[in-house]
Amino acid sequence: MSPSVLARLEQLERRLAEVNLFLSSEDAARDIAAMRRANREHAELSQVVDCFQDWKRAASDQQAAEQMRADPELRAFAEEEWSAARARADAQEAELQRLLLPKDPNDERNVFLEIRAGTGGDESALFAGDLLRMYLRFAERQRWQTEIMSASESELGGYKEVIVRLAGDGAYSKLKFESGGHRVQRVPDTEAQGRIHTSACTVAVLPEADEVGEIDIPTEELRIDVFRASGAGGQHVNKTESAVRITHLPTGLVVECQDDRSQHRNRDRAMKVLAARLKDRQQRESQAREAAQRRSLIGSGDRSERIRTYNFPQGRITDHRINLTLYKLQQVMDGDLDELIAALTTEQQTRLLAELGEQAQ
Repeated sequence: MSPSVLARLEQLERRLAEVNLFLSSEDAARDIAAMRRANREHAELSQVVDCFQDWKRAASDQQAAEQMRADPELRAFAEEEWSAARARADAQEAELQRLLLPKDPNDERNVFLEIRAGTGGDESALFAGDLLRMYLRFAERQRWQTEIMSASESELGGYKEVIVRLAGDGAYSKLKFESGGHRVQRVPDTEAQGRIHTSACTVAVLPEADEVGEIDIPTEELRIDVFRASGAGGQHVNKTESAVRITHLPTGLVVECQDDRSQHRNRDRAMKVLAARLKDRQQRESQAREAAQRRSLIGSGDRSERIRTYNFPQGRITDHRINLTLYKLQQVMDGDLDELIAALTTEQQTRLLAELGEQAQ
């Protein structure tokens, strides 16, 4: 291991000790936002430091085995121990190299997942409902919390637009590659001739701001309208003005929430979604500036990019960014996204390692 990497790892060890000290202090309980940031940093550092300590143990075992080689009676045993320790040290060093890759600061954040029907009319709206079910099933497997923030249902049971909040460990890190165009090829229930139709939905994955205050939104930049909710809802609907529409005047972004009976809670939900959208907008503008120097295929978040095709007649799902095709469409639609996510994550890590190697030359 190079001296510079070793020095970096020792620095992270010291930083973890500082974070542990803060989390055990009374100051942490007084500042919830600081405690949340410290917990996130602790989770990141612990993984690296634990691996570093495993590497040090393996390196120490290798050194001890090297010393035993001098004893003729122990040489065979020492060779075996040295080889095993060397293999462990090499494996830990490779893992450390991966863990030291630049981190996405949003990886541990909760997300707002937005699904919008696109081309294809009613079939597109039905597919939006299928995608929502897929992501909710995946969230259930991860034991995340889910909350529908806003939904505009279609007449046939799908969604013109739906926004769901997913809260849990590493939510953004697992779902950040889902942003983009999702295309479906299948025979719609409304198709009498049995012809295959192609339709599409767009998905946006937005990291949740720690709090609305993380994104500065001056009140004079907002127009807040209240109106009576529409749609299913029993006697309550159309009797009180509980629905809220917030317009961010400088950008024209509009968020509506009417699913709760409380105007206050609808307003709070709408502000959270708006903060996430503004945060996402800022990030995409920053990424666009960086794209003049280099463009990342995976994780670009380009909403217009077709990223995946779901072919129902062939039971096939294809991710076009990495040319991956799986014949397990039904499992994927039931929330089994692990293989897709792992392949996309590996591809990104491989690219980052290659870039680091080029910079080191």
